[in-house]
Amino acid sequence: MLRLSNICKSYQMGEYTVHALRNVSLTVEHGEFIAIIGTSGSGKSTLMHTIGLLDRPDSGSYEIDGKNVTGLSDTQTARLRNRTIGFIFQQFNLLQRASALENVNLPLLYSGKTSEGHRGQKVLERVGLGDRMHHRPNELSGGQQQRVAIARSLVNNPSIILADEPTGNLDSKSAKDIMALFRALHRQGLTVILVTHDVEVAEHADRIITIRDGEIQEDRRNETPIVQDAAREEVLELLKEGARKRTWLAVFSEGMALTTQSLRALWNNKARTFLSALGILIGVAAVITMVSLAMGAKASVKEQLSRLGSNLLSIRTSSRNSQGVRLQAGQISRMTLEDATAVSQIPSVKRDSARIRADVQLQYGAKNWPSEASGVSPNYGPMRAEVPLLGRYITDEDVTRRAQVAVIGMTPLRSLFGENENPIGKTIRINRRSYEIVGVLPERGSSAYGDQDDTIRIPVTTAMYRLFGKRYIDGIDAEIDTIENMPQAQEDILTLLSTRHDRNPKDKPFDIRNMAEIQEAMGSTTKIMSILLASIAGISLIVGGIGIMNIMLVSVTERTREIGLRKAIGARRQDIMAQFLIEALAISLLGGLSGLGLGIGLSLGMAQGAGWPMQISNLSVVVAFGFSVFIGIFFGLWPAMKASKLDPIEALRYE
Repeated sequence: MLRLSNICKSYQMGEYTVHALRNVSLTVEHGEFIAIIGTSGSGKSTLMHTIGLLDRPDSGSYEIDGKNVTGLSDTQTARLRNRTIGFIFQQFNLLQRASALENVNLPLLYSGKTSEGHRGQKVLERVGLGDRMHHRPNELSGGQQQRVAIARSLVNNPSIILADEPTGNLDSKSAKDIMALFRALHRQGLTVILVTHDVEVAEHADRIITIRDGEIQEDRRNETPIVQDAAREEVLELLKEGARKRTWLAVFSEGMALTTQSLRALWNNKARTFLSALGILIGVAAVITMVSLAMGAKASVKEQLSRLGSNLLSIRTSSRNSQGVRLQAGQISRMTLEDATAVSQIPSVKRDSARIRADVQLQYGAKNWPSEASGVSPNYGPMRAEVPLLGRYITDEDVTRRAQVAVIGMTPLRSLFGENENPIGKTIRINRRSYEIVGVLPERGSSAYGDQDDTIRIPVTTAMYRLFGKRYIDGIDAEIDTIENMPQAQEDILTLLSTRHDRNPKDKPFDIRNMAEIQEAMGSTTKIMSILLASIAGISLIVGGIGIMNIMLVSVTERTREIGLRKAIGARRQDIMAQFLIEALAISLLGGLSGLGLGIGLSLGMAQGAGWPMQISNLSVVVAFGFSVFIGIFFGLWPAMKASKLDPIEALRYE
């Protein structure tokens, strides 16, 4: 069944080289019961680890039924260990937070037989623990824990049982029971190889091999060996199956079992899992909240910009120097209503409006309020997005008749009429002249220039000839048909007005402000602020990912022996990697989902409670959650790879 030829194995201990095995040659027949005996440090455990494919020799060859297994890949070796060899360790190596049944069924996880969990129950009954299968190891005696370890080694129907000091930690009665169990297994055709330093234990075997200083000193038989052809056929078949692909059903079943194992490991360390997820939770919540704030601010700025007008040019007379004295705007060239009419004739001008403004005193009954009155044309409303909340805006007829009508802003409305009184049709006095309120302006809020709602609109002709006593206007607003035509329109307006006022256009007698450029600058600033806020929040996500990586690295260190055990019973590298990746992903999902709830809740709370302009973006929610999942996979990859590359022997010996 087994053939070892000239096996050598050495270890480097600082400056010294320890030769654990020296040219060891050994053959094992099917169905033999062999005891390898020797003192501590003699090399017996190293020999068992080599036979069990846990360790690779430095030189020599190792064959199972004529198949050289020294050159097998890690995956093939893991599969052969899982299906052919059952390990029984001196320290039992049971998962402390899993029940006896879960420990026994563990090898089924890596053989694609997770659906055959009833086998673990039958094996436990076979070793006399049918009534203790749901107890954890700390609830079992030493002998019972050893029986669980034996049951685990049998659950996959192996051909070889390897036992390392199986009675070393047991009392004499439990030791006799365990040896009787080994004898029964041997009688059923299993090949049993046990390692011990106890001569009395070794006498139970049919063949005793004595090893000293890495060399076989004696190989003697107690009785005729038993050969079982059925066992030989089973091993050959398993060797052939090593390269076969598993079915999708088996892969799915194994994946579900790995997920269950990973979630159980996280649940067993709830505090650490929560702290790991906390970083992702804060990161996701910060991203959603910051982006919502940025989007809300952007929408608010966009609304503010819409009030400035689209493709708007603002024209006013410029201030000039006269004999060293800088004069006020309009003292050299003053615009008139005819100038506004002339500007409207330029082909690229979609519409325009003359404007004039001054401070006034408003009165209604016994209430007074200082405000600003603006004389405007009917086009001013559509250009500035001033759609009245109540009533109407100024009309062409109002301008023609110089009607004493007004559209009032929200601030003077509240000051003069309160919150509930309807002002439409009411008469107020503006600088002691009576005006009928025909409309209410939409609320604009405050800006850097003050309260935008503290204003009142009247017809431009009324303002000029009835209220302010002026024959000129303060400025003209012109809306251009397309943004591409704005530079040319700006030049055409300057030329037109300069010609009308007998001025040289090169002297810039009129100041023309391009509101589109102001909008573009403000929009760019808002965009930069949005990116900055999202970047700051994204950094917190990366920090959370680093926290996951640190916790997973600690977990790998803490669970080194567990990883060694899983590899010894057949776990492949990808199985170990998958388990730790699933754990990292689960932490990310937990933090991500919690962060989504917190982020959306904070955004809604800030919008309703503090009145901040919050706008939750579906894209930010998807991106934040997706990035949290990516963070979990990315930062969980290194700890997972580190765990998967652990040598099973070094991992099992880790303290």
